[in-house]
Amino acid sequence: MLLQEKETGNLLEIMDVKLLIDPNEEAVPARDQAGQEEQDPEKYTKTALVFPSGESLPRCWIDANYRNN
Repeated sequence: MLLQEKETGNLLEIMDVKLLIDPNEEAVPARDQAGQEEQDPEKYTKTALVFPSGESLPRCWIDANYRNN
């Protein structure tokens, strides 16, 4: 799955979608798609990520207590 980093606009390949949708995880491993060589995975905080369309991630992926608010 590809997401975009808000600050740089770079596309990131998410390495583990299960971690992405788990609201108890604050960061996910991803590979930056900039450049021609495959980059090593790095951890990115979910709040720094958006869909390539610019849409934010669903709140239920970020906030474990989303139902209580």
